[in-house]
Amino acid sequence: MITDQESNFLYLADSIKKGKYQDFSKRFENLLIDSNINYDWLIGTKDIWAVDFMPIQINENEYIQFEYKPDYLYTKAELNSISNVEEICERIGIKVKKSDLIIDGGNVVKAKNKVILCDKVIFANQNKFSRKEIVRELHNLFQVEKIFFVPQDPSDIIGHADGMIRFIDDNHLIVNDYNWEHEAKNRQFVRAFYIALDNIGIEYETLPYNPYSNRSTYHANGIYINYLQMNNLIVLPSFGFVEDEIAKNKMSVLFPQYKIETIDSSIIALNGGVLNCITWNIYT
Repeated sequence: MITDQESNFLYLADSIKKGKYQDFSKRFENLLIDSNINYDWLIGTKDIWAVDFMPIQINENEYIQFEYKPDYLYTKAELNSISNVEEICERIGIKVKKSDLIIDGGNVVKAKNKVILCDKVIFANQNKFSRKEIVRELHNLFQVEKIFFVPQDPSDIIGHADGMIRFIDDNHLIVNDYNWEHEAKNRQFVRAFYIALDNIGIEYETLPYNPYSNRSTYHANGIYINYLQMNNLIVLPSFGFVEDEIAKNKMSVLFPQYKIETIDSSIIALNGGVLNCITWNIYT
């Protein structure tokens, strides 16, 4: 499995250069240029969430394209925002192996021989496949020894693992700091989440987490764990919160070999995702 740490080329959806995202797009592009990151544009996209609709890279020449049918898109306009991934992949010369499983790319958190997903993958596919069939197929497609599931946060309508947990390396994780979850439904989630971490059996660190002033379950402001990681660079979102500097300092300690950059990502977060969501980074 190709990990974020190994990736050396970045794609962005061309739709991010339009409308309300133009200023952010320019700032982000300048950051990539200043950081010597090789990047290009996915042409013909209909939304900005590149990691979700693009395929998962298994090795240098193998990509898995899952069914992209987000359960959080309801209206006709939202459904019309789904990009034609087959055409996009043809334009950049990538051949994919298709799977019937419904999975968004943001729900796949990768290490070299391990993958973590939010358990909504099971529920999204249970009408066609049993749990055992889903897990067996994931092992075959990802070519890894370990597949782990964590529960979906009930306060997160998107339900992607990349907003909850990431790998520092094969034997260490970084997760949201859920110590301030007070609502009854979220206390139950936090308990289930930490039980899942115990079952994974990997040491973990925590990163600041402060979505509590968000007015919608779509908003991702305060979710620092949705960062971009590639080569020797980590780009961490900032939101104008006191946690911005705390998160950066923590990442500098956890990733001493990386250059840590930040970018104000508030405009992106208001629409449901942050930096890992808008980037599709691969190894070439």
